[in-house]
Amino acid sequence: MPAAVLIVDDEKNILLTLSQSLQLAGYRTELASSGQVALDVVSARPVDAVLMDVKMPDMDGLTVLAKLTALKPDLPVIMMSGHGTIDTAVKATQLGARDFLEKPLARDRLLVALRNALKHQAAMEELEELRAQLGRFDMVGGGPAMQRIFSLIQRTAPSEGRVLITGENGTGKELIARALHQNSRRKGGPFVKLNCAAVPHDLIESELFGHEKGAFTGAVSVRRGKFELAHEGTLFLDEIGDMPAAMQSKLLRVLQEGELERVGGAETLKVDVRVIAATNKNLEKEIAAGRFREDLYYRINVVQIHSPPLRERREDLPDLIDTFLREACAKNGRRPLALSPDAIAVMSAYDYPGNVRELRNLVERLAILCEGPVVSRTDALELLPRGRPLPPMPEPTVGGDVPAVAAPLPAPATPEPASANPGGWKPRVDQTFREQVEDAEREIIQRVLAHTHDNVTEAARILDLERGHFYKKMKALGLRRGQSDS
Repeated sequence: MPAAVLIVDDEKNILLTLSQSLQLAGYRTELASSGQVALDVVSARPVDAVLMDVKMPDMDGLTVLAKLTALKPDLPVIMMSGHGTIDTAVKATQLGARDFLEKPLARDRLLVALRNALKHQAAMEELEELRAQLGRFDMVGGGPAMQRIFSLIQRTAPSEGRVLITGENGTGKELIARALHQNSRRKGGPFVKLNCAAVPHDLIESELFGHEKGAFTGAVSVRRGKFELAHEGTLFLDEIGDMPAAMQSKLLRVLQEGELERVGGAETLKVDVRVIAATNKNLEKEIAAGRFREDLYYRINVVQIHSPPLRERREDLPDLIDTFLREACAKNGRRPLALSPDAIAVMSAYDYPGNVRELRNLVERLAILCEGPVVSRTDALELLPRGRPLPPMPEPTVGGDVPAVAAPLPAPATPEPASANPGGWKPRVDQTFREQVEDAEREIIQRVLAHTHDNVTEAARILDLERGHFYKKMKALGLRRGQSDS
């Protein structure tokens, strides 16, 4: 659908001239003869941009601009004036105007300014969508598994309950821990982490509780431990299943009493710390084997969150690959790359034993080594480890990755008798044509989003729409991710 531009001017001839000019350039136009009418229009229905005069009798353009910015902060506004001064242009810019044009308007200059304003807005909307994808708890994924995790984080983060995060290496257990901290009442305090498997057994007590000067050889000064550093914040104990048995009993005391002594010290220190633990081991089996204390397990396992392996949430792979590819191209100074459908199919068929961590590294390798602007099936096959089962080769193609020969069509059904009212459709007398079209568009987009599990990139591809235009269409129809029909 063409972009809608609201033109605001108190001179009727200018309104009509600009409207005709923009309509010839492919835009839809709305007209307002005063600032108040403009505010009423923007409040009543969506417009994509505003072109507004500065000098108007009832309410000058700068006043209207300030009100529009408060009402719709993201709406691009271009100001115009026949008495333009540098001061006026500066004020307009400070109030949020995207551009400032002098009358009489040069048509080419107007169209360039409008096109740039709309492109900038589309880019900002796409950025916001990417932030929403990336950004919900700094994790990417809209599938059922991730939605369960997001729900648990939302419910658990505000509490003081200890959390045990389970899952294979590379599944993002630390991201879950950080999300719990950042959405808790302790978010203003420190987030401190310790990988229990990475610290030698004879040093882990010092790492956790600190030590006094001279407590052992090499202790040349007082050192605060992780518990002290995390006071009034969160301590993340990664791979807690690898903690030595002797340390487990000391950790249990700190969790029970909220106090500790540094190694070599006699002073008892009070600490206020929320502990979040993570492990890639089955702690119940470790308890049965005598390697993990059962009472400690119950202390740390108030709420358990399982981080699933990537092979159990394949629906998130396209979004993850797209996100990591953008990051890798930007990080390595490469122009943006696009993934062909065949390349996505190849990468989605792989199990990723290293999970998200492995996927991120493979995608960065792809960004560095791929020479063409589009990642092909061959590029993806060369990227992935050898000795894995490959997805079936697609049918021969004509000029691209789309199969040239479609699957056989089913046998035609027996034709139904002709009907004067096919499908039982009934005209809607309570809606305008435009409202009925919008309802149909809304239903189509909801169905496609449901089909793609809210993968906006894939939905836009299926509907043959540019991604930025798809976001704009969703916004105009009042849709957002997570509203699709199931």
